[in-house]
Amino acid sequence: MVRWMLLFCLVSAVVRAEVVLPRVFGHHMVLQRGKPLTVWGNAAAEEGVTVRFSERSARTYAGTDGRWQVVLPAFPASAVPADLVIQGTNTIVLQDILVGEVWLCSGQSNMEYTLRKNSKVSPELGEKYRIDGRSPVEVLDAPRPAAIRWFLVNRKTLPQPDSAHAGWLPATDPSVRTFSAPAYFFAEELQRKLGVPVGVIASAVPGSRIEPWIDPTVYRETFSVEEGDPGKFFTPMIRPLAPLSLAGILWYQGESNCFLGETDRYTRKLKTLVRNWRTAWNDQQLPFYFVQLAPYRYSAASGKVHLTRESLPAFWEAQEAVLTEPYTGMVTITDLIVDPGDLHPPFKWEIGRRLARLALSDTYQRKDETDSGPVLRQAETCGQNLVLSFGKTGAGLASRDGKYLTGFELAGNDGVFVPAEADIISETEIRVHAKTVKHPVSVRFGWDEVGQANLVNREGWPARPFRKQLTEPSARRKK
Repeated sequence: MVRWMLLFCLVSAVVRAEVVLPRVFGHHMVLQRGKPLTVWGNAAAEEGVTVRFSERSARTYAGTDGRWQVVLPAFPASAVPADLVIQGTNTIVLQDILVGEVWLCSGQSNMEYTLRKNSKVSPELGEKYRIDGRSPVEVLDAPRPAAIRWFLVNRKTLPQPDSAHAGWLPATDPSVRTFSAPAYFFAEELQRKLGVPVGVIASAVPGSRIEPWIDPTVYRETFSVEEGDPGKFFTPMIRPLAPLSLAGILWYQGESNCFLGETDRYTRKLKTLVRNWRTAWNDQQLPFYFVQLAPYRYSAASGKVHLTRESLPAFWEAQEAVLTEPYTGMVTITDLIVDPGDLHPPFKWEIGRRLARLALSDTYQRKDETDSGPVLRQAETCGQNLVLSFGKTGAGLASRDGKYLTGFELAGNDGVFVPAEADIISETEIRVHAKTVKHPVSVRFGWDEVGQANLVNREGWPARPFRKQLTEPSARRKK
């Protein structure tokens, strides 16, 4: 027994002396261009470690706890495969490494929704939103670019080192069909438009609330009541990824919190998450783009919280309120459902494309890209009418189906909303009128959980749902 114990200790000592890397480092990975490259890991205490990539190198020594970290200068984009070499008492050679754009994609089941599911869409649905003339099935059946690489986070194994370094895979690998559809179509659009390698890291858990994605310490400093198991997913699925350099973060989550009837509390939680993750990456300007939830019959669900047809619109409003945080953006998808009883709408290719267009416009400053549908800017009274002014109108306001505009409601001082008629009077303005409301003081649009109002810009992006009450008597317009 003593002999085996000594042998075990000897083997363990040898293993501990070897340089090991976090699981997110592996063959075929994409490194972020234009930002310093941080590489870290573990080794024996005070062991010397050298990291080399593309004729650049850095050397450091592990601390007394065995942890080490080096920072290499920023590299330009490159689709030419290269080796990333980490050397201590042992040598690790990561092969086929590219440099481009790296995005972290997280959330719950609609982010986890796989390409395999999307490949089964009917031809009719595939035709509804084609991607530069191609259906999503055609995109998947066409040769996929090797310059797109993906890494799927497993919460049970991510915190553990991987001697095979096999976590990253090129999109040419058949197993890509198990990957996140929104993340893949985001990467595909980005790679075609930018012409550089794109790496996407998917870290999502179906059915998850937002609280588990927040550092438990940060959560307890912000909220007096602990709920939802803070840190359950942040600790094993997000923290081990930092400080790998990223271009930005995509977030598609909220259904589980909407079922709880949350509004402004969710706003505070998502703002906390944004700040928490940016702190983890030591980058307060890290772009954070998220998806406004799709229409769904939340009011038909049974649960502890009674929901109405206005619960989801109130949640949309809570999501939009997060946009006061700098370097954030949101895509609206009220038009992207087939069945209002399906919590997982199939149009993930269009969701990915819209997120990519948002990133192209905002992060990459491609101002030729549409990145939003119409957004209400101002409401003025004009006699018995309200005149609404919009931003993000692109080439102008339009009706998606060529019919009368739908989804507008007005209310007077009694607070009772009634359906209203709406007419486009300029490229950026709409006049709203209801015969039974002589003095309108409130207006709302698309304020229904299954509403698919038809106001868009001419680029086809839907207008954000909104509600607004006129509080200033001076907000009047000449007839």
